[in-house]
Amino acid sequence: MRNLNDVNLSIVIPVYNSEKTIAALVNKVNDELAPMVKQVEFVLVNDGSQDNSHDVIVELSRQYATSMRYIQLFRNFGEHNAVMCALNNMTGDCAVIIDDDFQNPPKEIIKLVKTLYEDQVDVVYSYYEQKKHSLFRNWGSRFNGFVAQVILKKPKGLYLSSFKALSKELIDIIIQYQGPYPYVDALVLRSTQSIGRSLCQHNERETGRSNYNLRRLIRLWLNMFIGFSVWPLRLMAIAGVSLSLLAFLMVIYFILARLMGPFIFMQDIPPGWASTISLITLFFGLHFLSMAILGEYIGRLVLTINKEPQYLIRKKYPLKSKKNDGSNI
Repeated sequence: MRNLNDVNLSIVIPVYNSEKTIAALVNKVNDELAPMVKQVEFVLVNDGSQDNSHDVIVELSRQYATSMRYIQLFRNFGEHNAVMCALNNMTGDCAVIIDDDFQNPPKEIIKLVKTLYEDQVDVVYSYYEQKKHSLFRNWGSRFNGFVAQVILKKPKGLYLSSFKALSKELIDIIIQYQGPYPYVDALVLRSTQSIGRSLCQHNERETGRSNYNLRRLIRLWLNMFIGFSVWPLRLMAIAGVSLSLLAFLMVIYFILARLMGPFIFMQDIPPGWASTISLITLFFGLHFLSMAILGEYIGRLVLTINKEPQYLIRKKYPLKSKKNDGSNI
């Protein structure tokens, strides 16, 4: 096991509209970790905040001049894009990703790091006895976890928490992905099976409300479902076979009804009407579903070919950085 006193730890924080919490979070993390590790490096990425987060973090970067990397993006790209930006700019031996809302107490960070080195795994996910998210957010997480288990081979029982620790070796693999639609957990699951878990505390939000609305959750789900899987295409094939079988059974049904007399629900219906309407409805529904899924794949492929940026950096503090001096495209 590696001695934590020899660890350079990077704390990755994607920031969005966090002017009321980010300074307290950074100070608390530093107070908790500075005596326990060799060095704490903060990597903050401002993902197009609309409040005063920028000025607050600039002041923080002066306070932590030797241990903070602050990156301001041109616009809002999404949490996972901001995390990818931070991972491309961290320099520690490992990294812990933590949200800016104080739902994960800073004191829990050291648990993740200890588990990372004691169990000699590539990633450690936090899990909770009771999550303090809203009912809507919890339902979304369960559905997302179920889909990840089916299409990404997520281990059963693993909660894909945003609060996690990653080894430098795994990070070096993850940041090779340069597509415009990153999903960090999908990149983790396709890269390693060496996964640990750590029971952590989960608190109520101290201020404000979650930035994850229905639109953002659907976008995140699509990034996983379409961006890292061909399952939608397989489902289209299954649907095609199933509907073809159903159409065949309907034809048999109508033939029997013609030969043996009207069955239930067949009285007073003009000959040929039921079969025509049924088949048209089935095949047009399948057609439009297939076109929508193919269109999503093709659209994402076009954006990737056209080098849609994963993120665009407006400015870095301090201005001189040791690696990745531009945007990741």
